[in-house]
Amino acid sequence: MLPSTAGADAAALRAAACRRAFLRASGVGAGSVALSLLEARRSGAASLPPGAARLSGGRVHQGIPGIPHHAPRARSLIYIHTNGGPSQIDLWDHKPKLEEYFDKDLPPSVRGEQRLSTMTSGQARFPVAPSKFRFEQRGRCGRWINAELLPHTAGIVDDLALVKSVFTNAINHDPACTYVMTGNEVPGKASLGSWLAYGLGSESDDLPAFVVFTPQPDINPSQALFTRMWSSGFLPTRYTGVALRGSGDPVLYLPNPEGVSRDDRRRMLDSLAALNARSFERYRDPETQTRIAQYEMAFRMQASVPELVDLSGESARTLALYGDDVSKPGSFTHSLLLARRLVERGTRVVQILHRGWDQHGNLPNDLRSQCLDTDQATAALVSDLKARGMLDDTLVVWGGEFGRTVYSQGTLNRDTYGRDHHPRNFCMWMAGGGVRGGEILGETDDFSYNIVDTPVDVNSFNATILHLMGIDHERLTFKFQGLDQRVTGVLEQRVLHEILA
Repeated sequence: MLPSTAGADAAALRAAACRRAFLRASGVGAGSVALSLLEARRSGAASLPPGAARLSGGRVHQGIPGIPHHAPRARSLIYIHTNGGPSQIDLWDHKPKLEEYFDKDLPPSVRGEQRLSTMTSGQARFPVAPSKFRFEQRGRCGRWINAELLPHTAGIVDDLALVKSVFTNAINHDPACTYVMTGNEVPGKASLGSWLAYGLGSESDDLPAFVVFTPQPDINPSQALFTRMWSSGFLPTRYTGVALRGSGDPVLYLPNPEGVSRDDRRRMLDSLAALNARSFERYRDPETQTRIAQYEMAFRMQASVPELVDLSGESARTLALYGDDVSKPGSFTHSLLLARRLVERGTRVVQILHRGWDQHGNLPNDLRSQCLDTDQATAALVSDLKARGMLDDTLVVWGGEFGRTVYSQGTLNRDTYGRDHHPRNFCMWMAGGGVRGGEILGETDDFSYNIVDTPVDVNSFNATILHLMGIDHERLTFKFQGLDQRVTGVLEQRVLHEILA
């Protein structure tokens, strides 16, 4: 027999009374939470439910207990992503024998059965296009480099470890960029920067753990950038990269509205934190913790971001080192100086995504423009970090999502040519943070088309980044969809000990 309505109502009232008594007794009622937070501000330690982000006096970016797994060589990461696929043949992979093959068809034995993109698969010919640029050997290491387009980077080659044999599976930008940043071509995974912020937290309580810049180049500024490249995916959303804008307010909606003082905002956030803490205690939704942490971080950034972007304290020598665009918000140069200032203040990961490296035609002119936009500032960043004693514990990474073909896409002549996507091999480099400068790993054939020595999967490259940051890539996992997910995927990868100091 079903219980009477009166009996059910009485049971509900008793249950509600028990819940209220529990909340009062445990001190997590709305009033007591608010009071405890206000007291915490005065005492310097907030009282929140276990696992909740701490506020005014405590650490915002907490890492995972037990991480780092081993002594880290790098404290922070600055990752320069050259979006579009820079031509390894025209920058790093010197192939002088190609001159004798100018405008001859690429031998079928070299191309084999490898797939082509739809942009060149219909070509009647695949004429070999040697680089028109001047390569020189530079540094004590004798590194071959395109000194014509990269004169400043040529001056720091002894600080760089170059990997010439990186490869990927993806042949188009979207999956290739997703793969290099998340370890998987399928969207929805967490990005490398988010994994580092999740595992290690940050040394700064007033700036985000993971910051992103998307500077506008002169060439192909409309090339797509995908937010999944700095997304937290299945990780809590507080680990998503915070994009700082190049024009207007660096962060939208950060300033207080007119008539709202900083004290007013503080009181409002404390009350809101109390309500969110009560909600978390009831529902245990981790996104509630994200709201608490992000509201608090926004409040702190109201003071820290204006100080960050104020370059008046930088010396004239430092500004000149980076170049003419250093004071131009939104430029690549300005972004790199801010990257140094961010890691100096304890930010864990800074990612700069510079688009426009997808040169299917008119490559010599467009590549020259891209290098002019980035070369001086890139070399300046490494030199600046080194001069300040920061390069020892700051890891700098440069690279794209794939390389370019040795054969020309479309019309070929001595002055101009284009190159299609080439996932079979491309070049990336690391500097600082436990890397042995001057090293070269891997080699390609005479056509820069196939790897002939030491293939390096993108995920092995990422495993090496994690290793330098003190993380065993196989042990940094997160349960999602029934699997222990990791940024280096499910296949076996290795750390590139050959380039480590």
